[in-house]
Amino acid sequence: MVARMVNPLTNRKLATYADIVALPENVVGEIVDGELHVSPRPAPPHAVAASALGEELGPPFKRGQGGPGGWIILDEPEIHLANDVVVPDLAGWRRHRMPERPTTPYATVAPDWVCEVLSPSTARLDRTQKLWIYGRERVPHVWFIDPIEQLLEVLRLDGETYRIVLSAGAEQRVRAEPFDAIELDLAVLWADLEPTPAAIP
Repeated sequence: MVARMVNPLTNRKLATYADIVALPENVVGEIVDGELHVSPRPAPPHAVAASALGEELGPPFKRGQGGPGGWIILDEPEIHLANDVVVPDLAGWRRHRMPERPTTPYATVAPDWVCEVLSPSTARLDRTQKLWIYGRERVPHVWFIDPIEQLLEVLRLDGETYRIVLSAGAEQRVRAEPFDAIELDLAVLWADLEPTPAAIP
């Protein structure tokens, strides 16, 4: 039996990928700084915002329909970066850096863009430790979307740290880097979740 390594700063056993594999399918597991973080599947406002953003970016940037193309954009990809395992809500790679989609269940190339849709249970981790990992791996752009407050923050890596280059929300239309070739209508990210009433005969 192999003993698991211990983090000398916390005296905790370091999580391994086997811990993630052992999780039930209805949760998301990540390893950040040697610690296993387990989150429930996203709530409807979170899922709606992430899905809508993927739908908006897909045609112009994945397929070149109404935009420049040149990107691979994935929903909830598992990304292994050094000893960390992160699962952003969306991530994108320029095709010259990742010519083909990974054939493994996870990617090992740092993305060129990540988007984290914030929820009360994950916002602190997303904004602190995971953001530090993205900076360490030189991810040029990070977006934070808050579906409850209806806010988008766009961060650009500037040297060793990120700086906010755009903060917008509600029904604004914006050009947000690195996808500023199109105008993004933020209202679609927080569209009404109520079903359309059936027509009265």
